[in-house]
Amino acid sequence: MTGLVQQACLVAKDAAFNLRDFLENSSNMAFIAVQDCEKELDRAERKIDDGITHAITQVSEAEARELLACLKFIIDLERIGDLTWSVTQRLQRLTPKILRDDRRDLIAMADILERMLEVVHKGFVNRDLESANWILKTDSQIDQVCRAVFQRHLESKSTGRRDYSTNLLLMAQAFERAGDHTKNLGEELVHLVEGRSVRHEPKRSRGSRAAHEA
Repeated sequence: MTGLVQQACLVAKDAAFNLRDFLENSSNMAFIAVQDCEKELDRAERKIDDGITHAITQVSEAEARELLACLKFIIDLERIGDLTWSVTQRLQRLTPKILRDDRRDLIAMADILERMLEVVHKGFVNRDLESANWILKTDSQIDQVCRAVFQRHLESKSTGRRDYSTNLLLMAQAFERAGDHTKNLGEELVHLVEGRSVRHEPKRSRGSRAAHEA
C-alpha cells in the first residue's frame, strides 16, 4: 500500500501542475489531465479502503501504524483531487473571463500547492521530518494569497460582477482547503516518522519545535 500512496502523491501533484497549466493557457489537455488525476485518486482510495481491513490484521504493530498512515494519506489526497477538479470546472464555466490579478493569485496558489505535494512525496518516500516541517510552515502562504483574493472581492463595489466574485471566492477557498489537506499530510508524516501527533499542538509550540529541530 505504501507504493500506492507514493503514486497517489505524484498524481495529486500532477493535478496541481495541470490546474496551473489550465489557469495559464486554458489548455484542453490540462483540463482533461486534472479530471484524469481526480479519477485515478478515487481508484487508489477505493483500492486501499478495500484492502486495508484484511491487511491490518496480518501485520505487526509498527506495520499496522504504517498501513493506517496510508489510509489517512489517501483520504486527504483524494480530497485534494476533488478540490483541484472543482476549481478546474469552475474556471471552464467562468464568465466573464478571469481578470489578471485573480489569475495571478490562483496561479500562485496552484504553484504553492504543487510544491507542497512534491515535498509530501519526498517526505513519505524518505520518512523525512524536515519535509514535514516545511509543509507545515508553507501552508500559510496559500492562506495569505486566499485572504488577498477575499479582501479584493469583498471590498469591491461593482454589483455587476457579483457572480464572478462569488466563483473566485469559491475557487480561492478550494485552494485554501487543498492546502489544509496537504498540511494534514505533513502532520501525518510527523506521526509516521516520530510516532507523535502534532495535529492538536499549540501553534507556538509547534513553531518553536520546528525552529529548534532546524
